[in-house]
Amino acid sequence: MFTRLMNVFRGFLSLFISGIEKRNPEALLELEQENLRKQIGSYNQSLAAHAGLAERLMSQVRKLETEENDLRAKTRAHLRAGNQAAAGQLALRLQTVTRELAENRSQLEGAEETYKNLVKARDVAVNAARAKIDGLKGAINDMRMKKALADMNEMAAGMIGQIGGSGDTLNRLQEMVEEERTKQAGRARVAKDSIDMGEINLKEAEQQALADQALADFAAAEGLTLEGAPAPASAPVERNMGAAPRTSDSESA
Repeated sequence: MFTRLMNVFRGFLSLFISGIEKRNPEALLELEQENLRKQIGSYNQSLAAHAGLAERLMSQVRKLETEENDLRAKTRAHLRAGNQAAAGQLALRLQTVTRELAENRSQLEGAEETYKNLVKARDVAVNAARAKIDGLKGAINDMRMKKALADMNEMAAGMIGQIGGSGDTLNRLQEMVEEERTKQAGRARVAKDSIDMGEINLKEAEQQALADQALADFAAAEGLTLEGAPAPASAPVERNMGAAPRTSDSESA
């Protein structure tokens, strides 16, 4: 029972941590970068220890090379001097040094090759990790951008939904305004049709006739002629109703 409870607890804890990681991928990536730096540091320490071993082998090789040259020279000298016993001891020592030198050279060559392979493996691993980290950074940025775009789209969709929800009210308002406008237009038409234009036209004609008559009277009184009015008749010739004039005597004779 306790084991099952521990498994359930671990499951909930794993889900909780996974949720935190999903919400904070940058923090997780930074943690992995720090882990990579620590791994590189530890690897470099081991690589330095291996490089130190190669340096010790190189020093041992140089020492053995010097000893080999010295033993060879001494063996040659004793042999030329006829000291065969001493030359034999030196020759035996020379063989040992030569064998050790060959072994150390072989070890040094292997150490150098291993060191180069380790450096290459480190560089390849670091480059791959850095490329992956850079790719994750780009992916995280793209994810953030797409998330922001998705949030904006969802917000726009919500706004459209809200506008669509209030569209019924707008439609009702439009119908009310259109109905009232039509009603008022009908009232205006009815009022217009109710006006007696005949009487108005008659009054207008009467007023125009009175105005024309007043203007004609004024023109006549002032001795003026109105444009478009008929010309006044010529005044009659005055005739003398008395006796006819006398003719002279000469005319009567």
